[in-house]
Amino acid sequence: MKTQLPYFSNKQRRALVVFVVIIVLLQVVILVVKDKSFAKETTGYKIDTKTQLQIDSLKQLALKKYDLQSFNPNFITDYNGFKLGMTTAEIDKLLKFRSTGKYVNSAAEFQQVTGVSKETLDKISPYFKFPEWTQNKKSNTYTENNEPVAFKNIDVNKATIEDLVAIKGIGDYFANAVINEREKLGGFVSIHQIDFIKGLRPEAIKILKQNTVVKNSTAIKKVNVNTATKEELAQIPYINNYIARQIVVQRSKQENPLKIEDLEKINNFPLDKLKIIRLYLAF
Repeated sequence: MKTQLPYFSNKQRRALVVFVVIIVLLQVVILVVKDKSFAKETTGYKIDTKTQLQIDSLKQLALKKYDLQSFNPNFITDYNGFKLGMTTAEIDKLLKFRSTGKYVNSAAEFQQVTGVSKETLDKISPYFKFPEWTQNKKSNTYTENNEPVAFKNIDVNKATIEDLVAIKGIGDYFANAVINEREKLGGFVSIHQIDFIKGLRPEAIKILKQNTVVKNSTAIKKVNVNTATKEELAQIPYINNYIARQIVVQRSKQENPLKIEDLEKINNFPLDKLKIIRLYLAF
């Protein structure tokens, strides 16, 4: 995820623009204006090389053409918006809209929220890049009250941060928690694994389970519970070193091979995760 530049207040943004404009105007006055009286006063005025380089650098920053690349307009910052030609008022409208947890999913919705002119929209909208699944919906994803329609059947094993935060009620924190858990597990094998992600509130879990699925389950290399070493058992999700050692001990106590129900006899075994753990085991 790209790191966003710091947020500047309206006053700071206006001050920056005014500062750059003043520098450019000073250069124009010094180099172009031919008024004789002014020329006499400035005959002996010289700018040292270091200062001139700084001025030229600021001029280039102010006048440089913005090199547009594909981007999700929901994540425009103050700096990006200024370079795109948006006014501070238009940027503020987008930021205010986004602060409510809502997202725009088309160029028309972007214009509706920000109020940018058709000229500006025509210039930047070809570079808009929205999550693919938002564009494949047959129905409109944006209601008259700016309430996004719930998106369903997002494959949680392929979802990006942007895909998840676009779900109403799921912000950056919860989305990152899901992605981090997915990486730790090597991919989800059951949607119910969302229940056990640390830091997720019950309402966030409910929203995620309503809008995501495990379409492409990660290929599982099952571990034979009756032949695996303690170290191999400890690699299984939700089984720590203590539980792995207890499985080996339980295995040594009985003559017959372990069955799934035998795991329930182990002290402190995470029974709430048993249905998921069994997906990683062979008997």
